[in-house]
Amino acid sequence: MGHVSVRDRTAVTWLGHATVLLEVDGVALLTDPVLRDRVGPLVRIAPGGGVDPPAHVDAVLLSHLHADHADLPSLRAIARENPVLAPHPAGSWLARRGLHDVRELRVGSEAIIGGIRVTATPARHDPGRRPFGPRAEPVGYLIAASQPVYFAGDTDLFDAMAELRDSVAVALLPVWGWGPRLGPGHLDPERAARAAAMIAPEVAIPIHWGTFAPVWPGGRLADPARPAREFERLTNRYAPSVEVRVLAPGGRTVI
Repeated sequence: MGHVSVRDRTAVTWLGHATVLLEVDGVALLTDPVLRDRVGPLVRIAPGGGVDPPAHVDAVLLSHLHADHADLPSLRAIARENPVLAPHPAGSWLARRGLHDVRELRVGSEAIIGGIRVTATPARHDPGRRPFGPRAEPVGYLIAASQPVYFAGDTDLFDAMAELRDSVAVALLPVWGWGPRLGPGHLDPERAARAAAMIAPEVAIPIHWGTFAPVWPGGRLADPARPAREFERLTNRYAPSVEVRVLAPGGRTVI
């Protein structure tokens, strides 16, 4: 990626689940904000309880409409007036729920936030909000900063990920979910490691693990940190040139 000045470094703060504060080239982007300590039947098991909204956000990137990614109270707290990039056709549904600047993106379309181009990328995931909510085609996002960042959203492995190869400095990859098992449309540690090998970022950061779990103990993963450890081990095997940085919820790293 060449020389990067101190001014252009990228800061990544993982707030838990798929919520990441990205500070890139002076622009603050927040992905899939879930700031509360409970969402439906899920409770936050990461230390510290709920998350305070960041002091400043230039835009929110919304990958899909599932309740553990598109949490309406969190969105209203942080993005009532701020731009929200969302998959088509989620705009009218979000606007009716109090968000005033929703910009719909289809795969391949883009928006400019603070001079930075953000492009919607493909994702393979259930498009519906259960049980009877709206449908919108899930997306990821490629942020074309001085150090390009790929936020995969929530997705399974797919061949077109290889089109990002060598164009990404930082990849935010989901490696699990919130229960003891994963349904279709998700990356587990092994498939996430294969995604890292396909994309070949400089740094891969595992997200979507160890944050929420069902209120009933039997619905929980026995070791919430295991997916992140397995992802790191498998990425070291499949893509030894990729640096893995495992953050605890609330952890921050500068790249």
